[in-house]
Amino acid sequence: MNTVFGRQSSLSLTDTVDVHHPSVDAFSHKQRNGRTGEILMKKFVHRGQITKVVFGSGTRSRVADEADALGCRRVLVLSTPGQVDRAAEIRELLGASAVGTFAGAAPHTPVEVTERALAHAGSVGADSVIAIGGGSTIGLGKAIAVRTGLPQLALPTTYAGSEMTPILGETEGRRKTTRRLAEVLVKTVVYDVDLTRTLPAAISVVSGLNAMAHAVEALYAQDQDPVAFLMAGEAIDALTRSLPVIARRPNDGAARSDALYGAWLAGTCLGTVGMALHHKVCHVLGGTFGLPHAETHAVVLPHVVAYNSPAAPQAMRRLAQALPGKDAANGLFDFTGRLGAPRALRDLGMPESGIEQAADLIVRDGYWNPRPVDRTAVQAFLARAWAGERPSTSSGAQHAHTDSAIEHSITTGACHA
Repeated sequence: MNTVFGRQSSLSLTDTVDVHHPSVDAFSHKQRNGRTGEILMKKFVHRGQITKVVFGSGTRSRVADEADALGCRRVLVLSTPGQVDRAAEIRELLGASAVGTFAGAAPHTPVEVTERALAHAGSVGADSVIAIGGGSTIGLGKAIAVRTGLPQLALPTTYAGSEMTPILGETEGRRKTTRRLAEVLVKTVVYDVDLTRTLPAAISVVSGLNAMAHAVEALYAQDQDPVAFLMAGEAIDALTRSLPVIARRPNDGAARSDALYGAWLAGTCLGTVGMALHHKVCHVLGGTFGLPHAETHAVVLPHVVAYNSPAAPQAMRRLAQALPGKDAANGLFDFTGRLGAPRALRDLGMPESGIEQAADLIVRDGYWNPRPVDRTAVQAFLARAWAGERPSTSSGAQHAHTDSAIEHSITTGACHA
């Protein structure tokens, strides 16, 4: 069965709530002045999605209708070099409305690639773009959209989640910059589970862990809200259920559907609430050393969770529900190991000499994180991640935010890493 998801409605909490529900726990605390144990509700802002989502099996057959609904008459198909066959299929489905293909999308959205794509779009008179693939191709579509205003559609083939966010990350030289821009939101996303069934197990696993990282950081995001907390928890549950099955049986249709569902939820979280230290670390490592995006997320996530755990107890409790273990960070580390995912930055090509440089870049720009970002501690967990060691949860509790500090950060807006 195929499903179409429209705009989310905004959410308001009433007096009739279950104060023991984890989503409420994330937004409430007991007064500590000794006079009362009353539960107080925090203020929050919920931003609804404006992207149309079509989810199901075989849904790529609808791309021509979806493009037509947006008024797209001259569509340029985007892909990586490895997805040219799939791009040709989509071009055939679009029929006369397809005016060309640009198959040069690259990781981390290099500006020079975008410039070549823009020139090609102009040469064929494109009035829209459709990206088929993962974060590299969808990122290229966004880079074109922000420069031209062209509407864009997406057919994801991985679990990256970029299609559901207003986030554009671009690399120029050896520096990656990330911005949140409403104008880069994809107009329509067509999720076809069948497009993911041939994704190799190893790539599926790290792509799924990339999605899980979005959900994990949504649990403790500065501008978190009850909807994002619930969606993040559901995404983590779906991904922890499905990824071990995909690792054993890559063509399992039910597991593929569950994983894509989790990835959609996680991507929506990424698009609606701010991220923090983990995403900053991955952007620095990817942009500076050319490390593969999803694999970097897989390696780094347990270490950042360990770093943030003293300052985000509600998030850690929710994560531990899906990944039981000594603690949430070690549960994640063991989970990645069971999946056969990489657990050492050195295995991804990062030089040991780059640890200090990365630490400097990570702390250079101010951004929000539940625990203050300390350079010495960042360098220490990068060294552990580089060597493939277990995350350390033995230090840093003295840096945890108090309840009042967490309340203040939730109600004063977000600075997105």
